[in-house]
Amino acid sequence: MLSDIVKVTYFSLNDNRTCMDFEECVLGRRSIRKFRPGKVPDELIKHALELANAAPSAGNLQAREFIVVRDPSRKQQLSQAALGQSATTHADVDIVFCANLKRIADYGKRGAELYVLQDTAAAIENFILYIHSQGLGTVWIGAFNEDAVSKALELPPHIRPLAIVPVGVPGEAPVPSRKRPIDDMTHKEKWPG
Repeated sequence: MLSDIVKVTYFSLNDNRTCMDFEECVLGRRSIRKFRPGKVPDELIKHALELANAAPSAGNLQAREFIVVRDPSRKQQLSQAALGQSATTHADVDIVFCANLKRIADYGKRGAELYVLQDTAAAIENFILYIHSQGLGTVWIGAFNEDAVSKALELPPHIRPLAIVPVGVPGEAPVPSRKRPIDDMTHKEKWPG
């Protein structure tokens, strides 16, 4: 069984490591929108971002950037840009995942409109799964005003914010959301019909 082979290692500042089963990590992750007070160590965030950047990327260009936001006033600006979503202000830290349009420019329009989105999304998935494996919570926020986020973070024009990911100690334990049956969304050889 694949889950017997693939393990996710817990971050540890001492070498007492334990593991979370990969399937347990994937199936146990929930979007956490309420957080309790608690500090997320800078070292854990750095390691999580290293794992995020280990995700595949077109031509290995790694055309993604990570903005780590802890300043309360800047987090408030992110909340306002995210249509008032308060997770950004209640989490200990927010990570804004961005596309670097200069780094992907050699791939032209398809690079800017597709590859860089795929690359950044893959990095976000690695990040949120690792953070969950450490017993912390995240929520992937895509509903926000890009111009307002760019202004709050003083981003240059070639850096496009794609997601805001608050990180902190979970303050809720949401029930699993229903998923479509895999047979309803898996098609063999071609689109049916």
